[in-house]
Amino acid sequence: MIRELAGHQLVPPEKNFRWRGGEITRLEGLTDAVFAFAVTLLVVSLEVPHTYSELVVAMKGFFAFGICFTMLIQVWYYHYIYARRYGLQTTYVIVLNAVLLFLVLFYVYPLKFLFTLVVGGLTNGLTLPKEQLERMFTSGQQVPALMIIYSLGYIAVCVLFALLYHYAYRLRAELELNEYETARTLHAVLFQLSFAGVGVLVIVGALALPVNIAGYSGLIYSLNGVVGTALGTYLGKRERAALERMQKQAAAASANI
Repeated sequence: MIRELAGHQLVPPEKNFRWRGGEITRLEGLTDAVFAFAVTLLVVSLEVPHTYSELVVAMKGFFAFGICFTMLIQVWYYHYIYARRYGLQTTYVIVLNAVLLFLVLFYVYPLKFLFTLVVGGLTNGLTLPKEQLERMFTSGQQVPALMIIYSLGYIAVCVLFALLYHYAYRLRAELELNEYETARTLHAVLFQLSFAGVGVLVIVGALALPVNIAGYSGLIYSLNGVVGTALGTYLGKRERAALERMQKQAAAASANI
């Protein structure tokens, strides 16, 4: 029975959104492999600890590893949902997907460096020796530079997903998206662009704040929760309205039969 279902929807798709992606494609397979490799690069140490002290040091690094792992899985999940919803395999999608994979691999080490630093600072040297923490920067100017480097990668990923969803929106007729699916697709573009805007604010903060507190510009990312909630509330009403109109039209059509 399971073999018969292989390649089909073993996991139920989204409610009210028809999944157009069929069997796992070579593009999705490549994407999964790259994400798996990126997670491997995040591992604290590729060598098995030989002493208890080495084990403790390795275990302390798993706090930062957990954060980075969660962020990579989140990006992978966004890609998974997009592939399942639309199943697009055009040259344009392949190019954008390739750029996304490049960014994921390129930003693995900056991501690991940043959150190793953040977790080490927040735990007051518990997860990272203070002397090692102090050696991570040789100049105060490197702190805002790190925030800018990270934010540029964050913005790029958001913009790539916005472009992917905008492309699906342009092909809404060919994909036979209904009113609700069209609204969800357009709203995904707005969500991604809004999150990219938060990244721009972080860069502005890193450049505008004094060097000794430029690292706190990262706190601006907490606005993602505010932006996501506000947009979700407003756009969610429009999605529900579209769904209700579709249901009424379906009911009226059934009544006329």
